Amino acid sequence: MTYIHPKITEVLTETFKVPAVEIFPEATMDSLEMDSLAVAEFAVIIKETLGIDTDAENLLKGATLAEISMFLTESAVGVPQ
Repeated sequence: MTYIHPKITEVLTETFKVPAVEIFPEATMDSLEMDSLAVAEFAVIIKETLGIDTDAENLLKGATLAEISMFLTESAVGVPQ
């Protein structure tokens, strides 16, 4: 995965206090016990830190962290890195 996966891990551990041992590519937001409000906040933080505009709905559809990373990477096309 690109630079995005480490940033996702950082946000989840530091902001949402998700234990690092629970963060693996196959984990979903549901399995990390992230409710819809937390996922919406996560989306805002990703936009602020990575400059990638996304909406929480795209992150809530049972996607794994690997799929979320891929989605954000594809969305980052044209975003300065």
